[in-house]
Amino acid sequence: MSYLEPLFWLALLKIIWINVLLSGDNAVVIAMACRSLPDNMRRTGMILGAGVAVGMRIVFTAIIAVLLGLPWLRIVGSLALMYIAVDLVLPEEGEEGGVAAHDNLWRAVGTIAVADLVMSLDNVVAIAAVADGNWTLIIIGLVISIPMIIAGAALIMGLLARFPFLVWAGAALLGWVAGEMFVSDVKVLDYFGEAVVHHYEYAAAAAGAVIVLATGWAISRFKGGAHAAGPHGS
Repeated sequence: MSYLEPLFWLALLKIIWINVLLSGDNAVVIAMACRSLPDNMRRTGMILGAGVAVGMRIVFTAIIAVLLGLPWLRIVGSLALMYIAVDLVLPEEGEEGGVAAHDNLWRAVGTIAVADLVMSLDNVVAIAAVADGNWTLIIIGLVISIPMIIAGAALIMGLLARFPFLVWAGAALLGWVAGEMFVSDVKVLDYFGEAVVHHYEYAAAAAGAVIVLATGWAISRFKGGAHAAGPHGS
């Protein structure tokens, strides 16, 4: 498919649109991971996070056929995503002012990288299908989508700053994605059958969201109680 053909540009538009539609969860992760950064570091964190997100998509498209066929991969990925979601809602540990800003920045970018590594498995399937092996389409489409992901993350971060309870809503979204990913694993499909899995897909997604919220709440309460007791507690 040549870039001079109308089909090339049509496919490019499809890839950009698909990536925008499927990047909502990535924007949530970027916003949540960067919300505690100093003001002068947030934009850098968002740009690096979006770049990592797109880079992961490109790498995954190259090896998607192998990855998606591996049993247990989605189960492990869903558990990792739940861990990330819980970690994002936990209160920040008290830190001394001497902690360097770049430590926080790279920790945020690392969180984004791991989360996107998990969540991009489904996204790249659609992108690879549209591109039909055309790497020019894949790379151009994903690179163009970077500013769109950043814009989405910036919007969500503004809402998180104004309405802190939305952090929990974001964690629930990640838990929902994790629940869906868990039941879509090859082993789960083989054991229960596609019909049963499809029937309970939304229940599994809801269970993932509930598990994340309940775990985050319980750990927050435990940490809050420990801090309240403090060194002078009984």
